[in-house]
Amino acid sequence: MLSNAIVMVVIILVINIVYVSLSTVRMILTLKGRRYIAAFVSMFEIVIYVLGLGLVLDNLNEIQNLIAYAIGFGIGVICGSMIEEKLALGYITVNVISSNPDIAFTKQLRDKGYGVTSWFAYGMEGDRLSMQILTPRKYELKLYETIKQIDPKAFIIAYEPKQIHGGFWVKQVRKGRLMNPKKRTEEERKHQQVKADDQGELHK
Repeated sequence: MLSNAIVMVVIILVINIVYVSLSTVRMILTLKGRRYIAAFVSMFEIVIYVLGLGLVLDNLNEIQNLIAYAIGFGIGVICGSMIEEKLALGYITVNVISSNPDIAFTKQLRDKGYGVTSWFAYGMEGDRLSMQILTPRKYELKLYETIKQIDPKAFIIAYEPKQIHGGFWVKQVRKGRLMNPKKRTEEERKHQQVKADDQGELHK
């Protein structure tokens, strides 16, 4: 009898962890615009939800089942957020303000494959170099490390853009060329060759 009760608790706990994890991932996929993948995940989510809830409702007199359901829900939220972090979907826009405008900040970041737009700014204590950097989320932490290596005192603000359209850099990212020096160099060479050919046609 005791072994059956323990098995039931474990089943309810596992089912709810899986259900809430899928629910969290599905909501994130929906927010990221991955509606078809989210719909596919939701099919498994609802089946698991019905199974777990049915087991609890059929045994409401067993308090341990209800406790297992609640604990599983909490663990599922944590697991879902961890899965989302590992998936690292979407992009991050990072605004950086460097206190030393003489540092070749922009060039070093571009050499590593990041898309950077920079301009000179003026702060309370003098000139500043302001930059806007776009990167896939999976490279976010590496970007922070790179910025801190170049300028440990740099001011950093990051946020997630809702929509991205156009741009040469975005095309490179979608083709897997970011953080791949060989592909990036080849693409830049082709881009420069096309540009040179166009200029040559204009001079004819």
